[in-house]
Amino acid sequence: MGNTRHRIEDGRISSFGESKLLYVTTSKYEGDWQSILHSHPFSELFYVVNGSGFFIAEDEGFPVSKNDMVIINPHVQHTEKSGSESPLEYIVLGINGLSFSFENVTSAQDGISMQTSFGTVYKYNMQGCHVCACLNMMLEEITHKNENYETACQNLLEVLLIYILRNDDLSIVKSGDTILNRECAQIKNYLDSNYSENITLDTLAAITHMNKYYMAHAFTRYTGLSPINYLIQKRIQEGKSLLESTSYSIAQISAMLGFSSQSYFSQAFKKATGSTPVQYRNEFRGQKECRAGENTYIQNE
Repeated sequence: MGNTRHRIEDGRISSFGESKLLYVTTSKYEGDWQSILHSHPFSELFYVVNGSGFFIAEDEGFPVSKNDMVIINPHVQHTEKSGSESPLEYIVLGINGLSFSFENVTSAQDGISMQTSFGTVYKYNMQGCHVCACLNMMLEEITHKNENYETACQNLLEVLLIYILRNDDLSIVKSGDTILNRECAQIKNYLDSNYSENITLDTLAAITHMNKYYMAHAFTRYTGLSPINYLIQKRIQEGKSLLESTSYSIAQISAMLGFSSQSYFSQAFKKATGSTPVQYRNEFRGQKECRAGENTYIQNE
């Protein structure tokens, strides 16, 4: 009789901290619902069981099909759209207390990583990784709710996370960073909605109940810009739109954007774009007239 014993090596057992399975949902597109962009303060795992379609994060999308796993970090606006010929059928897990890092993504063959305004989503195909079997066991446990089903589901989640993290591009961010990212997302939302107001670091610190210097450092790490520079960038973006689509004066636009003076607006705008607001508007109108003339010429031919 043959006998083989495999020993567990010391020091190789790891856990996933405070991660907690919140829910398991199953869905199949039947043409009776409208998908809308939404977000959560926790991570989601979106696994395609059958069918094909598109997954959308913020304003960008990518195709998904059978065995694709999409990892959605907290606060990312997302939704899915099913293909008409092969309806999407999928399982979604909500997981609190962790988020994922995809900083080591090396090639499109490994997966698709998309950086959004709030964070990152990541997709790759998990065919042959026993993911579907693990999810089906989890569904069976949570459906029948036998004794200790919660523990079984949590342990199955850890098995699933191990399968996912065997992809060398992925790693898990500590739960403390997840909470911190939530605060940074709150600041970003506030700046996006209130950019025309008089906003200071003290304003943002009061919103998040954080030390303003620690808050500024965390936000800079989160977005790549300090809160004030992000605010200026947002104002410049809105300024471009107003210069292109309205006939407001430069002084009016400056006031609408929340700049303290027209000269400060012009200085910040030129630093960001290389042109003054007047030059930018004139260049845009010139290009627009040129395109209109070209279209007229083509039609006359």
